[in-house]
Amino acid sequence: MGNIIVFGASGQLGQCIKNVAAVNEINNIIFPAEAEANILDMDGLSAVFEKYKPTYAINCAAYTAVDKAEEDTDLAAKVNVTGAQNLAVQCKSHKAVLIHISTDFVFKGDSATPRVETDETSPISVYGQTKLDGEKAVEAILPEHFIIRTGWLYSEYANNFVKTMLKLGTDRDELRIIADQVGTPTYAIDLAGFILHIISINSKNYGTYHYSNEGVTSWFDFARAIFDISAASVKVIPIRTDEYPTKATRPAYSVMDKSKVKQTFNIEIPYWRDSLIACIGKLQQP
Repeated sequence: MGNIIVFGASGQLGQCIKNVAAVNEINNIIFPAEAEANILDMDGLSAVFEKYKPTYAINCAAYTAVDKAEEDTDLAAKVNVTGAQNLAVQCKSHKAVLIHISTDFVFKGDSATPRVETDETSPISVYGQTKLDGEKAVEAILPEHFIIRTGWLYSEYANNFVKTMLKLGTDRDELRIIADQVGTPTYAIDLAGFILHIISINSKNYGTYHYSNEGVTSWFDFARAIFDISAASVKVIPIRTDEYPTKATRPAYSVMDKSKVKQTFNIEIPYWRDSLIACIGKLQQP
């Protein structure tokens, strides 16, 4: 197998891929710094592809500040659309496969039925629209691609909901958490393992897939589980979305159907609470 190169290596998912690769002794994987592998610098990208000659490129680089994107529309579009397009062009030129990470935010979230890959997309935020446009850019340029939509990512790395709750739990006795937005938490270590599995089996089943952990929960119940598992004494009060206004509108229901990914790759996906227990166990290690 040829080299694997990870773009956005310093982000949460990039660090999780590095962790899983190390555990599984995968040595042909490169994690370049952003200065070397800026997805908006086409000349720099070309040099990176020439240098490492990857068989696979994994795009973890994204503009993910959902609320900030409502005002910073140009940069969000550059990173999420132009950046994805640039990688697709380089992959096509160098005969590499692109694994591109997308989001549940491509859906409107107004239907209480798990979304399948072929459901109509209708983003309700700038972030969601730019990620959808990025998907379309990849599809238009490069047949040899995997687009993986995920959501509610957390891990031991970077900033995320689990780490924020654990930190707030040490400072506060009471927290108000939204209870009417429903989805599925995804342990980024599990997602990283799946991405590397695709590569390890040299799959040619290109296309779009949904991957999150199994099960359904709200942000309120997610927070309750975090404090229950971590044995923190915090009172969690459920609130409605309209009681916590944000610049960007979030999908009310963003549960994704994983039938396609499970059947295509013959995998079992962990239940969200089981993965949460594993993550908090690592975070609480001395």
